[in-house]
Amino acid sequence: MRHGRYPFIVGFLAAPITLYVVFVIAPYAQAFYISMTAWRGFAPPRWIGFDNFRKLIDDDAFWKAVSHHGIMLVTLPLVTIAIALFFAFLLNVAGGARGGTMQGVWGSKFYRVVFFFPQLLALPIIAVLFQTVYRPNSSGLINGVLMKLGFDPVGFLIKPNLALWSIIAVLVWQSVGFYLVLFSAGMASIPKDIYEAAEIDGAGRVTLFFRVTLPLLWDTIQVAWVYLGIAAFDAFAVVDVLSVDQGGPDGSTTVLAEEIYRNFKFSQLGYASALGVALFFLTLTFAALTLRVTRREAIEY
Repeated sequence: MRHGRYPFIVGFLAAPITLYVVFVIAPYAQAFYISMTAWRGFAPPRWIGFDNFRKLIDDDAFWKAVSHHGIMLVTLPLVTIAIALFFAFLLNVAGGARGGTMQGVWGSKFYRVVFFFPQLLALPIIAVLFQTVYRPNSSGLINGVLMKLGFDPVGFLIKPNLALWSIIAVLVWQSVGFYLVLFSAGMASIPKDIYEAAEIDGAGRVTLFFRVTLPLLWDTIQVAWVYLGIAAFDAFAVVDVLSVDQGGPDGSTTVLAEEIYRNFKFSQLGYASALGVALFFLTLTFAALTLRVTRREAIEY
């Protein structure tokens, strides 16, 4: 029986492994090779070794994009997780024990649908919608209200010191619904007896959140932080649609994916691939460090 098991396993895995190698590993390997060449897409690529990476180190646009990713890596996960945790707690636990089980606040089922709605829209569509929200005149949703109240319009996307934060706000708005559902699923898996015992001991809502919910959801939060960090490295769609001149004004919203696109557009395929390789290793390093730093002992319950 054991003798015939291994051919079966190999045969079962052969097709998916082949597909993974062809459609995932091979493109990565090709990108690594192209990053070592000077290639404009027409003549055969010319091998130049690490010249593209030396150029990358001296490229101000690259470091400006990396600095923007650094801001997003802190603010996007932190704000999104904080908001999603708060609302998930309200919708699942904050209503207290009713009928022998922990309940959310009144209308929680309706609120779940409302919060999840942005997930039904593609990011480019959300970016187009927020073009109207951020429009710097009376036709803009926010500025129209501000001008009626007697305030001057705010240039959300045209002021260099405000544009990146406006884009981060869009990413947070789009992301909260998904992580609310994720955290709600995590809270549903926590035995209700733990909450009931804590309430009997006199724990209030704040104590329940910080002493019970947060520690037991730590693994889910860790995964959410990694996913949101990857999303921070992959903000191309929103930046490309919302920003002035694709990464402006004055490069104040540019990200690595935008720089990759710009170099591909001008047929600098070797340098664009070098940027892609840099983005790959930055994302991989972030994920590994996050999993290492946030690692805790598993809590049994």
